[in-house]
Formats: sequence, C-alpha cells, structure tokens
Amino acid sequence: MQLYDFTVNDNKGNPVKLNAYAGKVLLIVNTATKCGLTPQYEGLEALYEKYQAQGFEILDFPCNQFAFQAPGSAEKIDSFCKMRYDTKFPRFAKIKVNGKDADPLYVYLKEQKPGRIQWNFAKFLIDRHGNVVQRFAPSEKPNTLESAIEAELKKA
Repeated sequence: MQLYDFTVNDNKGNPVKLNAYAGKVLLIVNTATKCGLTPQYEGLEALYEKYQAQGFEILDFPCNQFAFQAPGSAEKIDSFCKMRYDTKFPRFAKIKVNGKDADPLYVYLKEQKPGRIQWNFAKFLIDRHGNVVQRFAPSEKPNTLESAIEAELKKA
C-alpha cells in the first residue's frame, strides 16, 4: 500500500481517491473544533493561502476521539471552520485515528512515522511522491512548519 491507494470520504460522504493529490505536497491533520488547539485552524489557513498555488494541500480529518472535542455533524464542523477561521482547504469525514476502529489511512501514516496519535492537530507532511516525510506533534504551531513545507515544494 502507498498513500495514493487510499480512498477516504469527504465531509459530504463522497469517496475521494487520494491519487487525486498525486504530485502535491500534503499536510494531513486530525482536527477538532472544541479543543484548546482549535485556533491552529488560523495558522493552517495561512499556510494554505501562502503555498496552495505552489502545489500544497491540507487535508483536514476531524476526529472526536480525544475528549469528544469534535462534536456535531460534518456540516456543523465545516460551517464552524469556514465561519470562524475562513478555511478553504478540503475537509473530510470524521474519523478515528487510534485503536481498532482507526481509519486505514491513519494506520498507514502511523506505520510510516510510528507512534500513537497523542491528541488533536497531529500533522503529517507528505512529499510530492506520496511519501510521509515528517510528523509534527499537536503542539507544533502551523507557522513552524513553513521551512519543511518550502523544502518539499522545491523538490521535483
């Protein structure tokens, strides 16, 4: 298996093949709307606006697994993120990232960069070839990822 072999559901329940993102640098993030780290959405959107034209995408996977901090429907989560943080990057269906019900994508990500997801806003940086190149802790603010993103964007 490689990253581009996975199919995930968008926030409306439609299947999305990740091979649609082949050739792009990706940041895959598990998020929550009622978390102390929720303001990171602002920094994520700033990264998205700065680098999207260069082939950068953020894939947002809401996760209610940590203290139930992503309550509500996909529609409510999407509305909150757009109204509060003006996010424009793709948001997907709510998933689990740990345990026996973990989404297969997250099982794969954790195999590539081992370790249990500790909390909301864990981040995985993916290169243009679908390789997981770095993993960032939830506490790492989006602006601290800029040099790593820029380095991947410069690679062919």
